[in-house]
Amino acid sequence: MSVLEHKQNADQNAGSDTIQYVTVVIGGQLFGLPISQVHDVFVPERVTRVPKSAPEVAGVLNLRGRIVTAINMRRRLHLPPLEDEQMMAVGIEYKQESYGLVIDTVGEVLTLSESSSESNPSNLDRRWAEISGGVHRLDGQLMVILDVDRLLGAMFTEPMAA
Repeated sequence: MSVLEHKQNADQNAGSDTIQYVTVVIGGQLFGLPISQVHDVFVPERVTRVPKSAPEVAGVLNLRGRIVTAINMRRRLHLPPLEDEQMMAVGIEYKQESYGLVIDTVGEVLTLSESSSESNPSNLDRRWAEISGGVHRLDGQLMVILDVDRLLGAMFTEPMAA
């Protein structure tokens, strides 16, 4: 089932106490984005670097006629770059702008109970905690919920260094 089909299914079940997440892996860590915030999953063909942009901004790309700002999530999380891997991206909207979060891999869509969400553990890596809206404990691993407001808000509201 595609992300769009999952999203339509999620819209039909809007009254239930479950939430669907598109899972992604960045630096070996599982993250979840609420499916309601995901518009596309795609392979960026060409990213054009933007001079003097924030280090996390990989550049801009054209996605079906829209200019999309590509955010390098490894750089955002202060992780080393991947070697010779094909880029994957998740398309989201934030404050009427389109963004592509460049990630390592896209996983599956998980349907989880909202009540199983927990606040960030005190020992969660600081880099992850600053962009997290909580966690879900899954079989043998922790899924960090990406909070788009925290992720992009801090990048574009902090004053740029001179």
